[in-house]
Amino acid sequence: MTITRRHVQVALGALWLLDGALQLQTFMFTAGFPNEILAPSGDGQPQWVSGPVSFFADHIAQHPAPYDAAMAVAQLALGVGFLLRPTVRAAIVASVLWSLGVWWFGEGLGGLASGHATLVTGAPGAVILYAVLAIAVWPPEASIGPRDVARHSVSAWLPAAWAALWLGGAALQLLPAQRHANDLATQIADGAHGAPGWLAATDRVAADVVRHLGAAGIAALVVLMAAVGLAALVPGRARVFAAAGGTVLALVFWLVGQNLGELYSGQSTDPNTGPLLVLLAVAILGCSPATEARSEAQQRQRQAPARRPRPVAGMS
Repeated sequence: MTITRRHVQVALGALWLLDGALQLQTFMFTAGFPNEILAPSGDGQPQWVSGPVSFFADHIAQHPAPYDAAMAVAQLALGVGFLLRPTVRAAIVASVLWSLGVWWFGEGLGGLASGHATLVTGAPGAVILYAVLAIAVWPPEASIGPRDVARHSVSAWLPAAWAALWLGGAALQLLPAQRHANDLATQIADGAHGAPGWLAATDRVAADVVRHLGAAGIAALVVLMAAVGLAALVPGRARVFAAAGGTVLALVFWLVGQNLGELYSGQSTDPNTGPLLVLLAVAILGCSPATEARSEAQQRQRQAPARRPRPVAGMS
């Protein structure tokens, strides 16, 4: 099965519908949403990040119910827009603008300026990954035919974005506040608070394992993230390895670093980055060597001048 832009568009539509549904939770209509969810995302960050976050949170806290209802409707509309072919272009443009705004004013740029962000716990923020994926699946112009693969494959630059994401994650893990095993273990263990019993136990076990592995474990994690990123730049088996390895890491991070996006809490606004990383892994396979080869062959065939038959010499 070839992964196409349309497959990813539909997946994005489903995720936006999920986000809209989460925004309709009872807690979101109270002042707890801006004060306990939005405002803390600016803590420990420079003024140019924390200032807009505080302004946005304070503004919503004055009238949380109507603002929340508007946000829920907007996200549900984005989901429907991605699912319907005639509106997918408008949905992509709107989702990119929405994502950039929420990433800064609502997520504090995913905490990247704090020095404590890590891919394990949800950096660089789920909403910015929505924007990257949306741009990568901008629909093609009218297709020449059903076999015109080039027009339906995912944008060829997406593996480079994947590489930048994972290499950036490796760099984040090497920051002074991140590079010690105990720091990462503490972040994982903190997720046990308020989690269901089985998930809290999983967090504590994972934290103990990280502490036991120590510096060697952090080094292995950094090398693995870098390898997953770089492998995507090489079509073929290397890219498949990148997608498979990234999927496994994303699911592990989603479980023990992000606590399944805390979807059980009644206060989650999105599923966190785990599912988005998995979707990215699937999407980069839409730039497979076979797809690229067929695309180039079809392009050459369309551009080649038609051959004229040679005249047959008459008999004298």
